[in-house]
Amino acid sequence: MGTALVWFRRDLRLADNPALATAAARHCCIPVFIHNPMDEGNWAPGGAGRWWLHHSLQALARDLERRGSRLTVLHASDTIACLCRLALDTGAEAVYWNRLYDPLLVLRDREIKSRLRQQGVHAESFAASLLREPWEVRRQDGGHYRTFTPFWRTLQTLPPTAARSGPPDELTAPHAWPSGTTIPDLDLLPRTGWDRGFHDHWRPGEAGAAAQLVTFLKHRLVGYHDHRDRPALAGTSRLSPHLHWGEISPRRIHDQVTDLAGSHPGEDATAFLTELGWREFAHHLLYHFPEMPETPLDRRFRRFPWARDADTALRAWQRGATGIPIVDAGMRELRATGWMHNRTRMIAGSLLTKNLRVSWQQGEAWFWDTLVDADLASNSMGWQWIQGCGADAAPYFRIFNPIRQGERFDADGEYVRRWVPELAGLPAAHIHSPGTAPAAILDAAGIRLGRDYPRPVVDPAVSRREALAAYDQIRH
Repeated sequence: MGTALVWFRRDLRLADNPALATAAARHCCIPVFIHNPMDEGNWAPGGAGRWWLHHSLQALARDLERRGSRLTVLHASDTIACLCRLALDTGAEAVYWNRLYDPLLVLRDREIKSRLRQQGVHAESFAASLLREPWEVRRQDGGHYRTFTPFWRTLQTLPPTAARSGPPDELTAPHAWPSGTTIPDLDLLPRTGWDRGFHDHWRPGEAGAAAQLVTFLKHRLVGYHDHRDRPALAGTSRLSPHLHWGEISPRRIHDQVTDLAGSHPGEDATAFLTELGWREFAHHLLYHFPEMPETPLDRRFRRFPWARDADTALRAWQRGATGIPIVDAGMRELRATGWMHNRTRMIAGSLLTKNLRVSWQQGEAWFWDTLVDADLASNSMGWQWIQGCGADAAPYFRIFNPIRQGERFDADGEYVRRWVPELAGLPAAHIHSPGTAPAAILDAAGIRLGRDYPRPVVDPAVSRREALAAYDQIRH
């Protein structure tokens, strides 16, 4: 039996892994992970992403060892040369991997496949991270979708893909293992200790992903339609980082939800599957519009008049010190856990890009560094949606009033009290707008604005008018 390399990337699982399954059926397997942040240009994993990657790689290595194998970890400055040299040194007759869709990685993988084949090595890639490949969902005229609803409708009409496969019971080892480095030597963990709270909220790895799916199906799917917008509730799946790092496949999630919901899914299952659809749509857009992470798809917004000298406002937003409680709660949740509830992501993003008129690219960069689920497709699509400059984006004039959003989705103030404890003594009627509270209520809560909690960095009503005036400059 010949030897094959199985090149792991963001598919850090053994089950439902077509590259691994194909290699295990044909060859002795050498699982390998190559760390080279330069391949991804400006979009190498941020601090929170590197934290997750470190622990997910450790979990993958343990899972491989239980099956008589091991993970070879390499740190390279030239991935193409590294992989070709490893194939030569190990005598590998094949290299298998699962596809990614980030623009720079698509180009790199094409070059790798060409170089390996020139070297006489069989190179084969597989679909493993989406329900459908980006080129499989097309309009009737052959074009690419820019609107979600027809995209999702078309995807759902396509015939089912191959059934899921379980993890291999055992992996045939080669006669000798190549040398490599250790996971700690990749130096992925933050050195400042700001990640110390992450362990209380997350369990990276395939087993953690499977457990999170069980939790969602048992306790959160029922009521999802109503609970998903309430940040104080445990109403979302929290599967996004597991999906990004490939610890679980979207096909497995989709099939288990539909198996549980039956042939006529109700509003809860339908709402959740639609969220999977938005993830698919984001990757569809990224593949066909590779400029999306850095350039507005609506070309008019290239001339948008951003605020000048907005550094102070940006720093206040990043620290969760804007004086807008629902926004500050979200930004502090992000800092403490590496994650933020989707509703507060939208509110915080709207405040930054519209009320403060700080460019969406700066918000995108901050989320990229601080989110454990930072995903190039979803992150860039989401920020363009918030700004109103992307495909199927919210209209620009849809400017969230953050105070009303807080009152609507955190009516009793539980979320704000959890993450902004200095406001915990305020009654619900004033917790989302401390500046309107009578002096006696502020005194009773032990709050002096400007000392214990900042005054708002911006007036929502005034800044809304200014944002619309700025939009008028480019709309025609």
